Amino acid sequence: MAFFVSFEGGEGSGKSTQARVLYERLLQANVPAVLTHEPGGTALGDKARRLLKRSQQAEISPIAELFLIVASRAQLVTEVIRPSLDSGAVVVCDRYADSTVAYQGYGRGIDMDFVHAVNRVATQGVFPQLVVLLDMPIEAGLTRKGTVARDRFEAESAEFHQRVREGYVRMASADPQRWLVLDATLPKREISRRIWDRVAEMLSGEGRKAV
Repeated sequence: MAFFVSFEGGEGSGKSTQARVLYERLLQANVPAVLTHEPGGTALGDKARRLLKRSQQAEISPIAELFLIVASRAQLVTEVIRPSLDSGAVVVCDRYADSTVAYQGYGRGIDMDFVHAVNRVATQGVFPQLVVLLDMPIEAGLTRKGTVARDRFEAESAEFHQRVREGYVRMASADPQRWLVLDATLPKREISRRIWDRVAEMLSGEGRKAV
């Protein structure tokens, strides 16, 4: 059963770690799987990522930032995500379209209708059946990341990160069947277990009603 799982959360929430743990467990269970990330995952996307992440980069306007991200996403869908799903694999993605709603919509304050419109174009209608949100207080997440060499997003104000977190919570509350919200301060093994329980349910076919 091919399906698409994305991992979302604020800085330091552990989503990259948990995405990799899920990917490796799928492989151990002999389930075809692909692990990717945003922004990036392709040659074009990796170039966009470097522009977006560098803290020393010249000022990037919110709209320019949005278009860099969705350009990366459009290429990732075309080159990696859609072909992988068509081949029957489970796609595990570290960040996807909901990050854009949280960061550029709620965080930057870009018109939400516009954000959704460009997301629809970039995703080509490909959205995750399961979104795992690792939620934690922003102070705790930023502490995990440390203070050395923070990228453009990590270096944003506490108010920005609070808006991002609130955006994620609103999205999850509006679509509880599709979102799995977990306390990111729990032990890593407990988080992994809860994620696997949901994914195993979907693999068995019982979770298809959440699509």
